Amino acid sequence: MKSKSSSLTREIIIKPKTGWQIINWKELKEYKDLIYFLVLRDVTSLYKQTVLGFSWAILRPFIKMVIFSVVFGGLAKIPSDGIPYPLFVYAGLVPWEYFSTSLTKSTGSLITGVGIYTKVYFPRLILPIVPCIAILVDFAIALSIVFILMLKYGFAISFTILYLPILILLMILFTAGLGIWLSALAIQYRDVTHGVQFLVQILMYAAPVIYPISWLPESYRIYLAIYPMYGVIEGFRAALLGQNAMPWDIIGMGAISAFVMLISGAYYFKRKERIFADVA
Repeated sequence: MKSKSSSLTREIIIKPKTGWQIINWKELKEYKDLIYFLVLRDVTSLYKQTVLGFSWAILRPFIKMVIFSVVFGGLAKIPSDGIPYPLFVYAGLVPWEYFSTSLTKSTGSLITGVGIYTKVYFPRLILPIVPCIAILVDFAIALSIVFILMLKYGFAISFTILYLPILILLMILFTAGLGIWLSALAIQYRDVTHGVQFLVQILMYAAPVIYPISWLPESYRIYLAIYPMYGVIEGFRAALLGQNAMPWDIIGMGAISAFVMLISGAYYFKRKERIFADVA
């Protein structure tokens, strides 16, 4: 006696969506394996066939620390709130290097990944997010040097270091939000990738990397607080070194800006997603 087996087939139709779409977080979660492999690819390709390997994660901020210490700390005599200037500036360079590197890579992610998303389907929002995760490896390596410098200059670790995860999360959210915005613009307007190099240089001097916020007039701080990296960098110094109080008012304003940047960037990205393959 023969039995017939029937199989059910499901047809999936992929078509572009129009208008402002709700972010499909569930879909992003379903592609977590792809995110993992793309992050792994970015980390390995960054240091593949290099002589110094992961040492570059330390050398970049360290060399800048030496230059800034000589120029701004030594010649310009910029104050550092009683903190040795090399430690002061390096503690600010660690989050800044993460932001500048991640933002640059995130902006060009759709351009460099055109060979992938024009052939197979996956949530395109993954591409500008991946660099923000991959560069965390560099960030962790560079951050470890801060503790060595703290030991050298006699700074003990205090309970304020527990605030560090909050600041790291804020740093990631703002970088991802701005990167999503710029990546969606860059795929259509290619000069955005060139402009972001200039933008990063300007934003560094708007953040307190080489100077303390106490050096600025009070009226300036209100406007700069809208810029999330302003609070992140000052918060990093407060959390790591414990020399000043945590600037929660500045961090709070920056958190609101970062959240708005992330949500608006994701919605704009989804709106423009249907034209990516056409303009790539």
